[in-house]
Amino acid sequence: MERGDEWQHTTVLLAEAIDSLLTTPDGVYVDGTFGRGGHARALLARLSPSGRLIAFDRDPEAVAAARSGIEDARFSIHHARFGAMKDTLASLGVTGIHGLLLDLGVSSPQIDNPARGFSFRFDAPLDMRMDPTRGESAADFLARADERLIAEVIREHGEERFAVPIAKALVARRESGNPVRTTGQLSEVVARAVKTREPGQDPATRTFQGLRIHVNAELEELEQGLSSGVELLQPSGRLVVISFHSLEDRIVKTFIARESRSEVDRRAPFAPEKPHRLKSLGRIKPSDAEVRANPRSRSAVMRVAERTEVPS
Repeated sequence: MERGDEWQHTTVLLAEAIDSLLTTPDGVYVDGTFGRGGHARALLARLSPSGRLIAFDRDPEAVAAARSGIEDARFSIHHARFGAMKDTLASLGVTGIHGLLLDLGVSSPQIDNPARGFSFRFDAPLDMRMDPTRGESAADFLARADERLIAEVIREHGEERFAVPIAKALVARRESGNPVRTTGQLSEVVARAVKTREPGQDPATRTFQGLRIHVNAELEELEQGLSSGVELLQPSGRLVVISFHSLEDRIVKTFIARESRSEVDRRAPFAPEKPHRLKSLGRIKPSDAEVRANPRSRSAVMRVAERTEVPS
């Protein structure tokens, strides 16, 4: 576990990710989701004096932890979304990289800090923003969205089959003059609306996931980051993505599959195929030993792809 924070974080697939990412110790690498820096520190330990690691995180607490905890001339951290990495890298004079790592989802310090409003285990303000300095909190979204939009978010991003009755209950409570403002209040509403509970899972799990993904535009961010990454990667550079739920993994899997196959222009069937920009190197799951040591790693899936010689 990483120390230095009241809330600790255990890095998932640490050795596997760095082994897959690192192709040259002299290269330029991007960690798009610094978190508490487990992957970043491990990568820095294997870079040469001329190597470079550029990290991104939209959580100010993560950025502060990086700046106070890593003193290394080869490292820099930027308070920004990884989906916008091209602009930040261009401002640094970086137009090509040797590897991109994305460790998606929410870190343990975010989940375990009640003030952040990510967890139904504590009663706290319903925030859920990865960057609490900007954007709309989950409570503010529920205070202004109509029933249709709330149901859509919970159904599409939370994969919750009781999304409609949950949305109806949330809107009814709001119209009664007592809108949901805390994680505890949201959990209570969901518990009453969800008629069938999955064994071992809190009935609010899917609703919390759906709201969090929506508030942080996580799926749109992932698509932007993948597109930017494949354009920035130099030949033989690696893309390594760790995801924790099926929606993220489906996007990563589809993107790598699409970029890993040659395409024929149907409007010009005799023209040469459009060559592929990525080569899939496979899928890795945590070992049984890692899952026993860190149960939160159970749902993790890591996908790895390599950039081909085809220019962007």
